[in-house]
Amino acid sequence: MKKQNVRTLSLIVCTFTYLLVGAAVFDHLESEHEARKSEVLLQIARQLKDNYKIEKNDYTILEEVVLQGVPHKAGQQWKFAGAFYYATTVLTTIGYGHSTPNTVPGKIFTIVYAMVGIPLCLVLFHSIGERLNKFSSIAIKKIKKILKCRATEATEIDLILVVTTLSTITITSGAAVFSRYERWSYFDSVYYCVITLTTIGFGDMVALQKDHALDQQPEYVAFALVFILFGMAIVAACLNLFVLRFVTMNTEDERRDEAEALQAAAGAVRLEGDVITANGSILSGQCPQEANSMTDLTSVCSCTCVSCTPCPSLPVRRTYSLRKRPMNLSYILPRRRHHQQRQQQMQLQQQQQQVTHTETQEELCSSSSEFEYVPLPTIVQKRNSV
Repeated sequence: MKKQNVRTLSLIVCTFTYLLVGAAVFDHLESEHEARKSEVLLQIARQLKDNYKIEKNDYTILEEVVLQGVPHKAGQQWKFAGAFYYATTVLTTIGYGHSTPNTVPGKIFTIVYAMVGIPLCLVLFHSIGERLNKFSSIAIKKIKKILKCRATEATEIDLILVVTTLSTITITSGAAVFSRYERWSYFDSVYYCVITLTTIGFGDMVALQKDHALDQQPEYVAFALVFILFGMAIVAACLNLFVLRFVTMNTEDERRDEAEALQAAAGAVRLEGDVITANGSILSGQCPQEANSMTDLTSVCSCTCVSCTPCPSLPVRRTYSLRKRPMNLSYILPRRRHHQQRQQQMQLQQQQQQVTHTETQEELCSSSSEFEYVPLPTIVQKRNSV
């Protein structure tokens, strides 16, 4: 099994296990508190109904009025400042839920606006994150040169440290400001900053929802919008360093496997008498038992015929020829039809060599037994005929 498949299965198992562990922990931490809070609210509702003689239907209307009136405490939600805040939560996929469109045209425009704007915003944050990492690497390189370090190039660990530092500064400073304006505790403010920048956006804590902040505190509105945009750019830089690194590991493994396969194919391979060497050339030869057709002949007539098969007593010398390996590796593994044609050609060559060998042996034997004097031109003609 390839490394990519093993890694994918491991990620699936780890994610599912992480979900199970998280569900068990949240169940243990929040279930009892939820039950107690629900019981207290039911008791308060009964007391209100008994003390003020409120009917069930009237109490339901009162609940609806209270819930619908909460967003209006921030001011007019759909004026330009509030609408800009809503559009920011849509494009950044935070989605607090503090204000939602109530008209049909507003809902249709929200769908179209989100489908076009969310990819645009993701590309923007990704580009800002890349530029931030590039700027960080340049700054790290200059600092290392000032400190006279041997290695001046910025490593991934250096960039991770820089991004982590920037994220910490952004969250802590933003939490201090939100704690002052919203009158939250500092821990709740940190919780709000983390939930916002990670685009979770539960909506249990939303800024700019008190004391008509949208209408009367423009500096606070500007800070909240800049905090969201700049903070999400920092998160995008973190994604470039962490998440994308793990995503590209599959591509690196695939390239490594291809390189190993090519390296193995470039090694020595024996295939039908051809030896492919590591430098890319093919050494053609035959096995010792097939070497009868590739030998030199030494006889009384000084004939050196390569096609003749010598007598068993004559010395055998193997010959090889070199040719370059073609670039297409499919030549190494010929098809079945090509293999059959090559076998047929080899059989025909062997038959022709046997016929030539028989004729040559008869001529050699007759010449060696008679010992008669033959003129030089006759020997040349004989060698040519052989």
